[in-house]
Amino acid sequence: MQLSDPLPQDERTLHSLERVWSLDLNHFLQHGLPKVAFALLIAFILQRITLFFIRRIIRNADKLVGNTQRAAQLRTAAGIIRALAYTVIVIYIAVQTLGAVGVPLGPFIASAGVIGLGISFGAQSIFKDMLTGIFILIEDQYNVGDTVKIAGLQGTVEDMTLRVTTLRDGDGTLNIIPNSQVATVQNLSRQYSVATLNLSVDSSANPDTVMAALKQLANDVRNDPAFKDVVLADPDILGVDKIAGREVIYPINMRVKANQKDGVLRELRRRIILYFDKAGIPLGNTQPTLILQKDPTQNAQAPTLGS
Repeated sequence: MQLSDPLPQDERTLHSLERVWSLDLNHFLQHGLPKVAFALLIAFILQRITLFFIRRIIRNADKLVGNTQRAAQLRTAAGIIRALAYTVIVIYIAVQTLGAVGVPLGPFIASAGVIGLGISFGAQSIFKDMLTGIFILIEDQYNVGDTVKIAGLQGTVEDMTLRVTTLRDGDGTLNIIPNSQVATVQNLSRQYSVATLNLSVDSSANPDTVMAALKQLANDVRNDPAFKDVVLADPDILGVDKIAGREVIYPINMRVKANQKDGVLRELRRRIILYFDKAGIPLGNTQPTLILQKDPTQNAQAPTLGS
């Protein structure tokens, strides 16, 4: 075969493929490879930022030696954040790599958009529940065992997940509340509570005598061995707060441990009833009464029949 003879069809195809591959390789090295390198750099930075926050959360969990429940919640939140962040990073690298190689991303983006739109309509509330649940865990708004008021309900938290909070109220009813409905949290189990008793006393009693008696009784409750670790500060006798007819209101405030005020108030009421009855101090009456007394100057003898 002479040099002027044309190349066979197979050889021409092979040379054409080699030329195309060479052009594609050169284009990838000049344009695609820098894009992949830049994407890897961004992914590395995002990974280090995620790792920084995760390690901080885990360190805070390790410090909670006496609160294993809270420590477990923080570790759970750290694991969820790690998984979500790494998923986003991997998807970002995959998209940038496919684009750098030359794979058309239009069909993938269109398909993902349609699928994401369908999921967003069907699972919008679930995503909102889980997002709210993550913030509840991270911000330590409440834990299992706390007494809280959420979504218009009050009770003790029996269980909590990223999606729902299980609340047991006073009559034993179990309420399952989606976390997305938790707009305001009133936690009754944090730091301390204030036990308040508004005592109604008849206006005939001397106010100074009543306040002195209440102060002594409240101090006796605080110094009682059963309550000395519950009451956190000296009782506060505010004095005469309200007068309504013959009814006088004397407020008593006692700072106690969180969610421990009921027992203190019961004991204080018991002591007040016993002491006031012994001292002859009349309690107030919220209902108006009419007292009829007999005139001692009138003749007590009843008339006889036939007279």
